[in-house]
Amino acid sequence: MHDSTEEYLEAIYNLTRGGKAATTSDISKRLNISPASVTEMFKKLAADEYICYAPYQGVTLTEKGKALGQKMARKHRLLERFLHDTLKIGKDKVHEEACAMEHTLSDEAERALCLSLNYPDRCPDDGKTIPPCNLDFATCQQCREWNEGNFEELKKRKKEVISLLELKPNQAARIAFIRGGKSMLQRLCDMGLTPGTEINVARIAPLKGPVEINVRGSNLALGNRIADNIFVEAPGEIQSAGETG
Repeated sequence: MHDSTEEYLEAIYNLTRGGKAATTSDISKRLNISPASVTEMFKKLAADEYICYAPYQGVTLTEKGKALGQKMARKHRLLERFLHDTLKIGKDKVHEEACAMEHTLSDEAERALCLSLNYPDRCPDDGKTIPPCNLDFATCQQCREWNEGNFEELKKRKKEVISLLELKPNQAARIAFIRGGKSMLQRLCDMGLTPGTEINVARIAPLKGPVEINVRGSNLALGNRIADNIFVEAPGEIQSAGETG
């Protein structure tokens, strides 16, 4: 895998998080590369089935491309936290340093870094959410307690997960992963929110306000930060309220 491919996919992932396509101009400005070079790379990425590309219509990621783009975004933001929190490098410098390091960070080192930093959920320079890992754990605590063999033996998550905040009102979902330490898990457990719990989104307040959900017939209001650390199966794997299978 070439570093340039990872850079492009990470950039496209970041630009398309809101569901919009990324344009040649978007990528050209973000990576400081000529539009002609971007167009040529788009053709290559499309041929390798990383993106869906049509001239003058922008690009979106395929499942294959999204998986790699998200992984690179995760490594980048974890490295930013390490550089800032552990090495005390200023926020104005961590982005460039992380760009240089992310391509050489192995998946095993990524896991170790996340554990050593106590599963951070935001990068330091702009507060962007750190994407979840793709390991088949229901909680970060399970990951910390795992010591049964080599890293290569760890299973990957079969279904994509997204933050609870990415759901829409009246969508139903099943909790698949919770990020955080023991105190977070206990707090959510006391509210009846554990991996496997089915929830229905009632309302998402604007301006990072609380998220109202229904759990087993009871209504709960979750703070924005807490809701963003509860991950559910992606829309393709869930049903909206009122649908039948």
